[in-house]
Amino acid sequence: MNGTQFKPAWWLRNPHLQTLWPALLRRDIKDIEIERERIELPDGDFVDLDWSGRAGTGPLVMILHGFEGSIESHYAKGMMRQLNNHGWRGVFMHFRGCSGEPNRLPRSYHSGETGDVSYIVNMLLERDPGTPIAVIGYSLGGNVLLKWLGESGMQAPLAAAIAVSVPFELNKAATRIQSGLSRGYQWYFLKCLRERLTYKYEYVPSAPVDPADLEDIHTLFEFDNKFTAPLHGFSGVDDYYSQASSRQYLHAIQTPTLILHAKDDPFMSEDVIPEPHEVSPHVQLEVTNAGGHVGFVTGKYPWKPEYWLEQRIPEFLKEYLK
Repeated sequence: MNGTQFKPAWWLRNPHLQTLWPALLRRDIKDIEIERERIELPDGDFVDLDWSGRAGTGPLVMILHGFEGSIESHYAKGMMRQLNNHGWRGVFMHFRGCSGEPNRLPRSYHSGETGDVSYIVNMLLERDPGTPIAVIGYSLGGNVLLKWLGESGMQAPLAAAIAVSVPFELNKAATRIQSGLSRGYQWYFLKCLRERLTYKYEYVPSAPVDPADLEDIHTLFEFDNKFTAPLHGFSGVDDYYSQASSRQYLHAIQTPTLILHAKDDPFMSEDVIPEPHEVSPHVQLEVTNAGGHVGFVTGKYPWKPEYWLEQRIPEFLKEYLK
C-alpha cells in the first residue's frame, strides 16, 4: 500500500471538503459531447449507455457510477474527456433507473448486482472482437466491479480494471454514514431515493413494496432492509450486505486491477480497507492518507484545482490498453 502518491490541496485538507468540492464547485466539464444508446436486456428491462468518442477505433473504457449517480456525477465527464485525450473510447453505463427515466421492472440496481455489467461488457466485446476493454468503477460501481471480477476469476474478459472509494463492507459503510457530519450524505441519498422511486412507482404499480414506506425511512440501513433486500431476493438487510460486499472476493481477482482509496473517506470507516494479504497478486492496492470520497483534489491554487484521479487512472490504463 502506498500513502504518499496523492497530496491534497492545502486549501482542501478536510475530507468533507475533498468530497464536496468537485461535486459542488467543478465547472470545467460542461462541454463534453455525449451520445446515448439504449440497450434492451434479456429480462425486458433496459440500461442506457452514454458514449464519448464512439466513432473512434481505440480501446474501450467503461465507467460504472456510484450510488444514485449518473453521467452528471462530477467524476463522469472529466474522466470521459481524459479517456478521449488518450485515444480511447469512453462508455458510461447507467445502472437501471439512473439515466433519468424509470426502468420498467419493479427491481432496480444494488451494490452486488453484477449480471448487467457482465452482459454489457460481453455485448461490447461481441460487437468489437479483439478490442481491449477496461472498466472503472466508482464507489458502489467499484464494489460491483470488484465482486464481478472475483466471481469471474480467469473468465473475466477485461484488460484492466480500476476501483475508486469502494465500500468493501456494506454493513460498516451503512453504520459509518449514520454518524457525525456524514449524516448529511445519508440525508442527501435518501432524498434522491425518495424522489426517484416515488416517480418510478407511478409507472410501475406492481412493486412488491409499498412506496409510502419511503416517508418512514431515515437511514440507508432501513432503506436496504425495506426496499433493496426484498426487491432483489435477499432475506433481509444482513443477507444483502453479506452477499453483496466485495471484500470477500478480492483474493480471487485475476485481472490487472488498481484500487484507489483514502483513509479519511467519510462514507466509511478505515477498517473496511482490506489488508494486503487479502488481495490477489493481480491487485494493486493504493491507500492514501487523504482524499475523501471520490475527491482526490490537488493543485496549488483554489482557482486552478487538479483532479488527481484523472492523472492516476489513465497512467495505470496505459500499460494495458496499448
